[in-house]
Amino acid sequence: MKQVRVLIVDDSPSMRAALTRILSGDPEIEVVGAAPEPHTARDMIKELNPDVLTLDVEMPGMDGLSFLERIMRLRPMPVVMCSSLTAAGAEVSIEALRLGAVDCIAKPSGGPAELALGAEQLRATVKGAARSQARRGNIAPAAARPPAPSAAGQGPFRDVVIAIGASTGGVEALFNVLGELPTDCPPVLVVQHMPAAFTASFAARLDRGCAVRVVEATDGAQLQRGTVYIAPGGLQHMVLDGRTNGRIKLVAADPVNGHRPSVDMLFDSVARLGKSAVGAILTGMGTDGANGMLAMREAGARTFGQSREDCVVWGMPRAALLAGAVETETSLSAMAGAILAASRGKYQER
Repeated sequence: MKQVRVLIVDDSPSMRAALTRILSGDPEIEVVGAAPEPHTARDMIKELNPDVLTLDVEMPGMDGLSFLERIMRLRPMPVVMCSSLTAAGAEVSIEALRLGAVDCIAKPSGGPAELALGAEQLRATVKGAARSQARRGNIAPAAARPPAPSAAGQGPFRDVVIAIGASTGGVEALFNVLGELPTDCPPVLVVQHMPAAFTASFAARLDRGCAVRVVEATDGAQLQRGTVYIAPGGLQHMVLDGRTNGRIKLVAADPVNGHRPSVDMLFDSVARLGKSAVGAILTGMGTDGANGMLAMREAGARTFGQSREDCVVWGMPRAALLAGAVETETSLSAMAGAILAASRGKYQER
């Protein structure tokens, strides 16, 4: 594998030095430059043609989102956002991911163990971003999005639960899919791999942009129609406790497939519903969700995987497809329609 060429953009000299030291410690990564602000970065991008850009979320005196928007419009490339885990940083990071950034990671901090783990995650994220498919940021602002289609005249929904898993590139994908769900859709459970400090902001941002209600899941919450439950990041897995009219259970357990919450844990719990479940696995790195989705399909659930062509990273959907877990590959633009049709018992394979 050829070296991944990285350009670092951060206003802090000490952070530029730290990121350079961490990334240069991997023989598969070459740091080709470090810029203190976007204007310098723009010229360096033209001169150096990097494979991946790491971009500071919060830089005083400039609009980082405007810079990201310009990059994704004029010169789409994999961008990894580096954020401090604050409420303000989370809000900006979620918007950056919506606009097409591949991933967002926390800036290295803490003691030796935390720094080592953060360094490992940073290097893995940058190498994964280099393999991703850069996409032009073309999502309409929430205020400009058309309302979700009415369910009137399309038939009633069955008594089902919808489970969705996503990782790298999933923020943009979820805005697209959830933005098309009507207000009376079946309950939706979502695991999106994301830092713990971000999931509450993510749920709130989705709630503002979707017709359905979107909340961060809480332990013991009773599932309700027209509501999407985002698994909180951090120390617990989100599973379904009981049957279709059940409750959410947050489980303190070890990471599964390197993740907590894990898509596999969610899908495994929903598989108990058999034909009363619909599953979808969206863009993401790794294999999380493949085994759980296979359990869902074998139990009679309808299962969908995002097609390779419009995944940012065709990792999780690929693993699920190879495992025989995906009944139908579906483009992102058709995913919501397929999920809704299956929830009405009307989905027909093409």
